[in-house]
This record gives sequence, structure tokens and C-alpha cells, in this order.
Amino acid sequence: MDLSFEWIIKIIETNWPMFLRGAGVTLLIALIGTIFGALIGLLAGIIRTIPIPEKGAKKGFLKFINIILSVYIEFFRGTPMIVQAMVIYYGSAAAFGWQMNPIIAGVVIVAINTGAYMAEIVRGGIISVDTGQYEAAQAIGMNHVQTMTHVVMPQVIRNILPATGNQFIINIKDTAVLSVISVTELFFQTKTVAGNNFRYFEAFFIVCIIYFILTYAVTLILRYFERKLDGPDNYIVVGNQAQIEAGEHKGIGQ
Repeated sequence: MDLSFEWIIKIIETNWPMFLRGAGVTLLIALIGTIFGALIGLLAGIIRTIPIPEKGAKKGFLKFINIILSVYIEFFRGTPMIVQAMVIYYGSAAAFGWQMNPIIAGVVIVAINTGAYMAEIVRGGIISVDTGQYEAAQAIGMNHVQTMTHVVMPQVIRNILPATGNQFIINIKDTAVLSVISVTELFFQTKTVAGNNFRYFEAFFIVCIIYFILTYAVTLILRYFERKLDGPDNYIVVGNQAQIEAGEHKGIGQ
């Protein structure tokens, strides 16, 4: 079937509210899922980098928590999201009688999946911080929580921001798999449109462009915020008060 631009225009004119609703649901699930997933990953990544003592109850507790987190991370990183969606949505109904709202289920699935990836990203960000900073913090009397809060995490959050943004973009595309649990996101709406007029090529050509617009717009926004966080290219180095006063006296003497 040849591509018909007349059909593309007709489909857009007739079905634009469905495309708009689908895009809105896609962005909603991807955004909320990424935010909660980042929080899950942040917590998991911090816990996995807590130093384990050589003995005591704390050692056993931390080892147990680390095993649980490792199983969670490896399972959700090692299985497709489409399978996870089927297991969580239909499995919760079969095992516990929970009939979840498809959109809420979609947010939960995206958040859990994102959390598994973000946990490793956060852990890598924490490990990448120079060990000398940990030693310096301990030298001035900071405990592990204070070191993480005031020294390590501000650097980690800045360093993982591009990866978090990239995960958001991935989630925008991956929400398409949630159509298997009847989430009325963009892909689901497009299947409905294509089924109504049997112009599958034109309908999915339109949705391809919509996905590109969404992801490219998010990319530009994220790059803008990254540049804001980077600050200006040229920094004015200001000395301490003693250096400033010395410079002023030197100027007076000349």
C-alpha cells in the first residue's frame, strides 16, 4: 500500500483528539514513573554503598538487604518490560484479587523498572566520587550519613542528571508496551485509529513523528537545564579576604 498524504491529513483531522489524549497519557506515565523510579534508584543505590561492618547484627541486616536489592535489580533489568507488565497487572489480579487501574499499573511498572536501572546508575555515581573526599569528611568528624548528604550526593545528583533524562526519554518510548494491559497511551490509541480505517501505514507514520517530536522536545529541555547547572564557561576566581586585602595594599603602594 502506497503512502497517501491525503489519508495522513484525513486521519489527523479526524482523530487528532485521540492522538492528543494518547500523547498526554504517555507523557504522564513516563514522567511520574521516571520520578518515582529515580527516587527508588536513589534509595537503593545509597543503601548498596553503605559500608558493611565486619561483625554484629548490622552486618547481617545489610547483607540481607543487599541480597534483596540485588535480586530486584537483576530481575527487572534482565526481563522485558512487556513481560513485567503482564505479570504485575494480571498476576496481582489472579493472586491477590487486585484489579488495578491500567494507568496506575502503568506508572507502577515504569517506576519499578526505572528504579532497577537508576539504582546501578546511582551506585556508579557514588563510587565515582574520589575516596579522598570521604576521608576528608571523616577527618572533620562527619559520619556516613552526613558525608553522603553534604559531600557525596550533591555531586552524584548532578552527575546522574543526564542519565536520568535519558531514562525519561526511554520511558516515553517504552510506554508503548503498556498497550498489552489496555493502557490508553499513544500506541494504543494509534492501533484503534488504524483499525477504524485500515490505513495502518499512515496511522503509524503519524505516531512515529509524534514520538520523535516528544523525545526531541524533552531532549532540548534537558540540555537547557544541564547548561544552567553547568554555569558560565568563564569563572572569576575570588580569593579569600586576606588575599583581597593584600592585593588592595599592593595597589595602594604602587
